[in-house]
Amino acid sequence: MGNGNIYVISAPSGAGKTSLIDALCTSIPSLDVSISYTTREPRLHEKNGQHYHFLKMQEFEELLAQDEWLEYANVFGNYYGTSKTLLNKQLKNDIDVLLELDWQGAQQIRTILPKSTSIFILPPSKMILKERLKHRGTDTSAIVERRLAEATKEISHYAEYDYLIINDIFDTALLQLKSIIQCHRLTRDRQYVDHHALIQTLLNDDE
Repeated sequence: MGNGNIYVISAPSGAGKTSLIDALCTSIPSLDVSISYTTREPRLHEKNGQHYHFLKMQEFEELLAQDEWLEYANVFGNYYGTSKTLLNKQLKNDIDVLLELDWQGAQQIRTILPKSTSIFILPPSKMILKERLKHRGTDTSAIVERRLAEATKEISHYAEYDYLIINDIFDTALLQLKSIIQCHRLTRDRQYVDHHALIQTLLNDDE
């Protein structure tokens, strides 16, 4: 699969996960998001291939029959899935990849790829979470209430993750995410892969 690391990031809707991921990928080189596929309709600001790959239900199910999905889930009546083909292409290019998944998808990834790193993002309070959902302006009041109810279920799985970040102050949460990525890039195994030639040179008595 290559030398890239896989990071699974989950959070309840409105916790600020997508904004943090966008800022993280902008500030750290060789880090990218695996863009998920979904059968839901795109929102006004969303572009196909940039925010999601949008598919019809039949197309998604045909790819499911072909075992194309590394993980998938049905959320609010729509499918979301991660493409094996796209993920493998990124990893072979030694890119660290972020998977933006719910707890169901995260469980699947941990089973399939136990060396992946998982991060859960929490809001500072239920009240702030509700305000963020309302201010997005993309959902009806009924959908907002349903997302809040779903948030409790999502948050109950926080203990399954390796890292926990509370997104109260955006810049602080972003710095904490950066620290996780940089820490994993400094492990002995990763440094040996990235700097094998240098290490061999330093070990050579003839130099």
